[in-house]
Amino acid sequence: MEKLSFSMENYLEAIYELSGEGTGARVSDIAGRMGVTKASTNRAMTALAEKGLISNEKYKEIFLTSEGLKLAELTSRKHHVIENFLVKVLKVPPDIAQTDACSIEHVISSDSVAAMENFIKEYKE
Repeated sequence: MEKLSFSMENYLEAIYELSGEGTGARVSDIAGRMGVTKASTNRAMTALAEKGLISNEKYKEIFLTSEGLKLAELTSRKHHVIENFLVKVLKVPPDIAQTDACSIEHVISSDSVAAMENFIKEYKE
């Protein structure tokens, strides 16, 4: 599968974070989380469904497929590790760390994220 755009990865991450045990995410909640219109969200959901990353039936909750879940978990994990690293190690204010992590998560390698995670584990504040 070709690489997803940053915004498509962000949509997957939003669905992942808004979904609960056995429940999916609603378009209105995804749009709210992303700060975009429902129309934009519906277009993104169509694109993600065409890639086989979500199941999207009109007027129903949106669920990640197993492939979509793997990608969303990876993106979410990267985000949280980077955000923790920025806040705990570099003492970046949380709001800035949140914004920066959202940008960095799309371009950083899994190896670098693992190195950050290991550093955090060994780091003494």
